[in-house]
Parts: sequence; C-alpha cells; structure tokens
Amino acid sequence: MTEPVAAEVGRDFIRDIIQADLDQGKYREIVTRFPPEPNGYLHIGHAKSIALNFGIAQEFPGRCHLRFDDTNPVKEEQEYIDSIQADVRWLGFDWGKNLFFASDYFDRLYEWAEQLIRDGLAYVDDQTQEEIRASRGTLTEPGKNSPFRDRSVEENLDLFRRMKAGEFPNGARVLRAKIDMAAGNINLRDPVLYRILHAHHPRTGTKWSIYPSYDYAHGQSDAIEGITHSICTLEFEDHRPLYDWFIEKLPVPSKPHQYEFARLNLTYTLLSKRVLTQLVRDGHVAGWDDPRMPTMAGMRRRGVPPAALREFVKRIGVAKANSVVDVGMLEFCIREELNRTAQRRMAVLKPLKVVIENYPEGQTEELEAINHPDDPSAGTRKITFGRELYIEQDDFMENPPKKFFRLSPGNEVRLRYAYFVKCTGVIKNDKGEVVELRCTYDPATRGGNAPDGRKVKATMHWLPAATSKPAEIRIYNQLFANPSPDASNFAPDLNPNSLDILSDARVEAAVAESNSTEPMQFERQGYFVRDKDSTPGKPVFSRTIGLRDTFAKEVAKG
Repeated sequence: MTEPVAAEVGRDFIRDIIQADLDQGKYREIVTRFPPEPNGYLHIGHAKSIALNFGIAQEFPGRCHLRFDDTNPVKEEQEYIDSIQADVRWLGFDWGKNLFFASDYFDRLYEWAEQLIRDGLAYVDDQTQEEIRASRGTLTEPGKNSPFRDRSVEENLDLFRRMKAGEFPNGARVLRAKIDMAAGNINLRDPVLYRILHAHHPRTGTKWSIYPSYDYAHGQSDAIEGITHSICTLEFEDHRPLYDWFIEKLPVPSKPHQYEFARLNLTYTLLSKRVLTQLVRDGHVAGWDDPRMPTMAGMRRRGVPPAALREFVKRIGVAKANSVVDVGMLEFCIREELNRTAQRRMAVLKPLKVVIENYPEGQTEELEAINHPDDPSAGTRKITFGRELYIEQDDFMENPPKKFFRLSPGNEVRLRYAYFVKCTGVIKNDKGEVVELRCTYDPATRGGNAPDGRKVKATMHWLPAATSKPAEIRIYNQLFANPSPDASNFAPDLNPNSLDILSDARVEAAVAESNSTEPMQFERQGYFVRDKDSTPGKPVFSRTIGLRDTFAKEVAKG
C-alpha cells in the first residue's frame, strides 16, 4: 500500500539549480526520472535517489518518470521489475502514467546510431573486448586507434545492419563512437555504443541481436522523455562529457542536462550489487528480503516504516562530496517514527514460570493495558491475570548484585498493569538451573500502586501462562561487525551474532492471532513485526530495532 507523502521542501544545491532555472524561465515544467536497471533489488542507497527525484517533482511544478534501463537482457528479469515498482510505491511515491522502458526506444536509438555512422561519428570494430581494453590507454597515456577506425560509411552501415540481423556471434563486433582516442577523459576514447548479444529480452523477445550501452541509451532516453534535470550519483560525473556529446551530435527532441550528487555510504553496511548478490548466493543471508539486508525489500520485511526512510534521507541531505553516514542516524529515525506510531504489547522472549501462591486457584481477572502512552485515541486492551505467569529469565537473579532491582528472593517488584509481587521460593532442575519461582502478591496494589505508599524500584512485564501463546522471535543485529567492512573480502567482517532465534517465546494471544503487518513495541524489548514465515499456530516476529543502541557498545567491548 502506498503511504501518501506530503511535499517536504528542503534546500540543497540541486534544488537551488532548479529554482534558478525556473526563475530564469528556462523551463515551464521540471521533469526528473528514477532509472533503475532491473537486474536486482533496490537498496537504501536507491531510496535517496527515489526521494530526491520524486521529491523534486512534488516540490516544483513537474513530474518524475520511472524508467527501467533494460538494455542488458542477460541480467534482467520481470521479478526485479515488479519488486522495484513495489519498492517505489512502498516508499510513498507514484509515477502515475509515467512508466517507461529504455527498450521502448530501441528503434529510434538504432536509427540514431545509423545517423552517427553516416556522419562519420561511429564505426564497426572487429577487435575483441580485450584488445579494445588494451588499446584504450591509461590516465597518463593516450589510447591507440583501432585498425578498423577508418572503415568507409558504406562498410560500417553494411556491417551494422548485419549485426542487427543476427549474422554474427556474440562478441564478434561492436559499434563504437568515433571521438578522440587521446582524450583526457577515457570515457571519450571511442566508447562502445552497441554490442552483439543473442538473448531473449523480457519485453522485446528475440527481435534484437544487438543492444545499446548504458552511456548511449541513457541520455537519449532522457531527451526523448523531455527530462530537464538528469540527476545521478558522482561516479557518473566523468561520463557527463559523453552524455553531452551524444546530445549535441544527435537530432534529439530536447536538451537535458546531467547533475551529480554524492551517493549514500553507511557504516556497518555494503551496498555493492556484487556484494549483495554474493551474500545471497553464498547463503550468508536467507534471500534478498532477509531483514539483515540493506535492500528495501529487507527493510520492509523487517518492519522499517517508509516514513523513517524518508526522514533519514531528508536529514542526511544532498551533497556534492562523498561521505560516510553513521548508521545510528538511520536507527534514530526508525526509533523516532516507531515510538510515535507503534502500539504497545507485551512479549516474554525467554520465559521463566512464576506461581503466585496466595492467588486463588482457578481464578482469573482482566486488567486494562494502554495501547500507546502518548496517544489516548489508541485506546486500551484487556490482559488476563491469574495464578501462573511468565516473566523474563533475565528479570530474576538468585544472588543479585547491589544495583539489581528486579526480582530476587525476598525482593518486591511491580508487574506492569497488575500488582506488587515478592519472590518467596526458587525451584531448580537437576542441573541446578532455575525453572520456576514461587511468589506472593499484594491484592491491595492492583493497578501498580500501594495504599500504604511503599515504593518498588522495578516494573516488569509479564504474560499469563494460560492464555499467552508460543511464538518464534528473531533478533536481528547488524550483518557486519566492522563499521567499515571490506567489500573486496567481506566474509571476515560478517557478524556471527547477526541473528538470534528464540523458539520458546510467549506473546499476548491477540498478537499471535492477528495477521497485522504493522510494527509494534514489545514493552522493554524493542520494536517487532510479524514475519511472512508465520504459520497457523506458530507466529514468527522479527525485531525491527531495539529500544536503544546497544550493538555499537557491544562491538566496542569486543
């Protein structure tokens, strides 16, 4: 479901450029685009680009296109097209009628390629990929002209048309632009425009045996669609002269301009598509939507609110220089949004049984629990209280240190929404492990306050043994233990404690029986969401995030 997004005007160098263009009457309407290649799942870095391009279209008079750069059929699948559209909608944006594909323009791109040949600006090269790479030169040395660079227009047209007809095998020939093999910018050293690729395309089938390069297709697609501001990340800055060269040399219907901004880099995170693919392929994670993955599908499954992602992107801003953002800022945005919106529930992750010996056997009562402390309109719910309960194992110590205020022999605590209870006995198994507590309660403290004014120093959550339900709880932490994981050798940096599965947890009956996918706060535990692996009778809940940042402290301790 798409969450409606109000336009949030922010100031940055790109918006300043757009405002200046409008003030000068350069454009009547601003047109941006988000142009993913459908060869994988979107990640949080793409969220920055989505929010920027669609946000600009909301703030200024204009529109934003969603265009799939589907120029490599070997790597592209309908699955990715569907997931990308779902991710953009989930983030809160909609392209309306403006859904396009680069493959929509294959005929026109081919015609323009022939035009470049006729103008003496492109040629068919028979060199291998390795030979082309070797002759391209370096940053300090010029490249060498191809021995096929001076073919006649007639020969080039004939060969290019035969390439299109499928006469040659993959890799036999390419079409290259004829620019300058001595150019200081290596991207201008006769870049490849078309390569032979006999492959089935998701949209055009087997019509084409040649496919355009990204550099050739991208700018011309922008021009066809009337894009005014082609916004991309800094790694494409060196490609801008080539972008402009095509726009200048071809009879395109408009003259878009490319602008670059810094990509998103996060601590404890790798966003390389190669790394993410390897994580999935090698089984380090359970798929592209594993909640530890920085993909939008993974974040959605983990219960991250789209509003938190939008707020995060707004906070980090748009800059010209690359930098690394502390993942703590993202976590802060998630906590802030969930604290505001998530209803409260109780869950016991590692149950320890409690028997209240002075509570009448067979008797129960209903207590009122609030759903959100800061939102009275969220209402209340009923929780059943009885003789047998569950508390957290960590909330009891038989021999506590001085500052341990939770339950211990002889100590009194408050049970949330219920009564004061005091531990009177400890039952252990043959291994000496505590398996059950005996307690007494004070009937006069119903609701959590003592008439005589005595105070307790701890309030603990609990669940009724009779009506609470079993559940599996998955505690997710950062996938990497190193704040700066090595993309070239990331395996040693993986966090061995990135997932802890608690199979004997207990949750409120209504939580177990609900199919809601809305995140909730398990009081004193963190924020959780129902996982798609849930089955009837065995719900599964994944932790979105803890109530406070403990991971960084644990890593620092070693």
